[in-house]
Amino acid sequence: MPERIGLYPGTFDPVTNGHIDVIGRAARLLDRLVVGVAINTGKGPIFPLEERVELVQAETAPIAARYGMIIEVKPFTGLLIGFAKEVGAGMIVRGLRAVSDFDYEFQMAGMNHRLDSSIETVFLMASETNQFISSRFVKEVAQLGGDITSFVPKLTFERTMARIRG
Repeated sequence: MPERIGLYPGTFDPVTNGHIDVIGRAARLLDRLVVGVAINTGKGPIFPLEERVELVQAETAPIAARYGMIIEVKPFTGLLIGFAKEVGAGMIVRGLRAVSDFDYEFQMAGMNHRLDSSIETVFLMASETNQFISSRFVKEVAQLGGDITSFVPKLTFERTMARIRG
């Protein structure tokens, strides 16, 4: 049986408990998961690319160990479908939080299918405790002095607060 390889793309600025939740769910379905960290400077990231990759690696290592599978974290730029082919992914994993995510994700899945119909897009719902979390909201709350401890893993919390305090 061929290895089941999935790709979970995002900017992960910062990586949230919602991301970790989706990664854990995907880990149960796959033999290997590649977490693609997009450069995406247009979103104005608070972390440089290298640090985002490092944080995702640190925060996902326990999941890989728990499920006895491989989670690779790689930076990427360019077309998502091209990166999926490059890493040998047969599946693109996308997390859905709310109905508002669906329209955009549906369009992206259709475009990716048109570009390469051999790569499936799979949507995983975040658990009810993580459905409202987004990196953008986490950054805003932290920058305005709010408590983000329940939204991000411990190491990410420490690094985010250090970055915001400057």
